[in-house]
Amino acid sequence: EHVPAHRAHCTPAPITRYFVQHAASTGKPERYGTMPHRHDTPNTTQQKALIANTAARLIAESGISDYSLAKRKALHALGLPEGTHLPENAEVEAELRTYQRLFQGDEHADRIAKLRHKASAIMEVMQKFNPYLTGSVLDGTAGRYAEIDIQLFTDSAKDVEIFLLNQHIDFEHSTPRSDRAEAVLTLDDELAAINLIVYPRFEERIVFKTRDGRVRQRVRLDALRKLLDETTNDTVRGIEPDTALSP
Repeated sequence: EHVPAHRAHCTPAPITRYFVQHAASTGKPERYGTMPHRHDTPNTTQQKALIANTAARLIAESGISDYSLAKRKALHALGLPEGTHLPENAEVEAELRTYQRLFQGDEHADRIAKLRHKASAIMEVMQKFNPYLTGSVLDGTAGRYAEIDIQLFTDSAKDVEIFLLNQHIDFEHSTPRSDRAEAVLTLDDELAAINLIVYPRFEERIVFKTRDGRVRQRVRLDALRKLLDETTNDTVRGIEPDTALSP
């Protein structure tokens, strides 16, 4: 995944220091306080946990949103050989939530709230194209430099382009992440880039899934507003999968 130049790469801290400061001050379980040394020979489970930890930090700190890319970068950073068993995306996500809770706290909660409010404003403008919020801003795992992903369903991407031009909203074309998307129109905002992912209208009825087979959550504007109303300043809530898929 392309990461803009101003989003500097984040080199993982030496693994023997990973989570150490927090563990020393709070007495968290050893899992979050010490990590095997690079020259140890951990079993597969330990290796996968180590990769998940490092990948989670990369996602949280350096603007990477692609879990596969984060895992490959973590593998390289840890000096582990190609062919090493990699953790599932769900394992990385669990470590990401832990990292954000332990190390980013209020900053993370504030970031998620601002990104969701921005998404709500954009979705209101784009209502005629059946917008849905999806991705890390919805599920509460958006890291620093995360982008807002909004799905649109319409007869033609050209209709969206013409609408944006008429509204004097600048956009640029980005590369779609899947063959199902007709186009991705990216709006440049000081808070975050906003990707309007345009699909054919009939795709709205289809359940979208992540690369590892999990249902990709999505919500309409009314559900997003409800989520914002229910979210307190010190709490980052996700949304339940059964409500996230309601048409």
